[in-house]
Amino acid sequence: MATPAKAEASTTLSLAKILDEELAPPSEDQPMAGAEEGSEGEETVAKHGFCVECEDQPAQVHCENCEDDYCEVCYHAQHRKGSRKRHASTPFDQPPAKRKKTAGVVVNGSNGVAAGIGGAKTEDVPDVDDEAEAEDEMSTDMTPMGTDLLPAPVANPKEAGDYYLQRARFIPVRLTLGERKYLRLLEAALSVSEYTDRVDILSFSSSKVQRIHQQIKELCSILSGLLLAADYKQGQELFTDRDFAQNEQWFQDVFELGRRFKIMNPDKMRGTYGKLMYLLMDAQNPQTVYTVLEEGGALDLLKDDLISLATREIVAGNRPRYEIQREIKSKERAIEALAARYSGPRSGGHISQETIKQCLYSIGDNHAFLRVNRDPCEIMIGYLKKSFDVRDAKGEHASLAIRIGKQGARLSHDHAKQYAYVLQSLTLWREILHDMFRLWSFAEDDLLAASSPYRLRDTGQGLNRVQPAPKTSRLMHAILHKAQQNIGSWVGSSVIHMGDHNVPNSLLFIDKYSQIYRILLPISNVLQHIPKLFNENGNLRDYAESEYGGVDKLVREILCDFFRHAFDGSGADSYFDAGSCIDGRLTSAWNWCSNIEKKRYFPVFLLCGFVGFDGHW
Repeated sequence: MATPAKAEASTTLSLAKILDEELAPPSEDQPMAGAEEGSEGEETVAKHGFCVECEDQPAQVHCENCEDDYCEVCYHAQHRKGSRKRHASTPFDQPPAKRKKTAGVVVNGSNGVAAGIGGAKTEDVPDVDDEAEAEDEMSTDMTPMGTDLLPAPVANPKEAGDYYLQRARFIPVRLTLGERKYLRLLEAALSVSEYTDRVDILSFSSSKVQRIHQQIKELCSILSGLLLAADYKQGQELFTDRDFAQNEQWFQDVFELGRRFKIMNPDKMRGTYGKLMYLLMDAQNPQTVYTVLEEGGALDLLKDDLISLATREIVAGNRPRYEIQREIKSKERAIEALAARYSGPRSGGHISQETIKQCLYSIGDNHAFLRVNRDPCEIMIGYLKKSFDVRDAKGEHASLAIRIGKQGARLSHDHAKQYAYVLQSLTLWREILHDMFRLWSFAEDDLLAASSPYRLRDTGQGLNRVQPAPKTSRLMHAILHKAQQNIGSWVGSSVIHMGDHNVPNSLLFIDKYSQIYRILLPISNVLQHIPKLFNENGNLRDYAESEYGGVDKLVREILCDFFRHAFDGSGADSYFDAGSCIDGRLTSAWNWCSNIEKKRYFPVFLLCGFVGFDGHW
């Protein structure tokens, strides 16, 4: 027979229960559902046909030495170095064949696909912890990351169709004009709400469930009042009897608007989005382009040859006006053609032309997001390859070598190793930002998962909700594995912090990586402005010549300092954090940004219009 404590702990909250006026308030000693340490008694029996490590993905590789079955990501994570690196493996989709062993890589004789991290390369893959790694083992050339990095029209229609089918699953639908009115109401309500201040505290006067119940009802009351003030007729219809439970769907729709808007606009709702997600974590219908088109019977639109033209982003640059106008008209004609082709009974669907246009504009918004967030990584990779040689470190500001303890560095790398370390970090950031919408979707799934309750813990930076994020973690490991395969070698640690004192939950994880463009975009803009601004102005040209030895040397000095000390493992609160782990690389970059005012070239940043790493560019 279950004890009363366990019976109470099994009670879960839902928005319907919280908004129901007849819901009796819980007792004072009722604990938060899933908050006890003993509630994690989950079975860990491996399921047949699934990966022995993660247990939720189909097995793809059989390790003959371990005699275990793994998915591809877990296999490479477990066999990346050490004695396991030389294990022989057999993919399940191929019959056993003669295998040729190399140092650390096992190649199937049937098709030459490598089972090691180095992709199809048969040479020795350097160990990540080998401090004496030779320069000639470094991979300096970037392997193309695939056509999916280029959302512009592609030559192969099937390739374009696969690209849009995959990405449309995670692209939120753009808000309509009417929906934006409710978004403003939600932002206003969240701004005045003190939800996290009242819930995430240690209190002995009331139980946490009571506080959650009270604060969610208070927020819904604020929303109701704002709606009544903005639209009296609709407010009367919805809340005449003050029965919040009957209007549960309306509240869900409004919260969904905030979620969609934040994903498409990471700069917005910076102070209120976290409050919204924490509220939904306690309360427990996403709407994406894919789901809207699927419900309307117009999913074939994503495979149409015209979709690349209809969703392309038109960037002016230095092109003449008539050329830009011609592209705009071509895009508008493609949108009209697709809307007419896939709407109405003739197409077999039941979706309006306006809805189709909204979906196409949403995909275009995704392309704009990629250009602003991902392209600065491409620009900085270009500067690295153009301005520095992996083998030649002679000359002023030509060496990227760093040494532990010097100028705050936490790592010791020679020039070649630091070059590879910077290159792989920027490449990994590019891959993360390319899949940011999918990461964001998985992060929200992890936050709102009832099977993974959070625990309020002091992480050294105040009380935080520490919660595991299995889906986000798995996708991050897949992205890391892809970057490792394309680069060929890996310098430093490949540890991804998730659900610990460094990164308590997936919300803080996603917030960290949505700030990458705030670091790289201002730097890339300054570097692009310097040649034009200083060469056109004689006084500035003389200043650069006398102070830095010329414009080219000025650019090189900025790049050298950034590639050295934005990737030196510094910036953590303690010596044991940061370093060369995946999240520590971003921490080092933040630390470099915080010291920008102390750099001798900071006046140049100001001359080029720099206003800070949190400004508008």
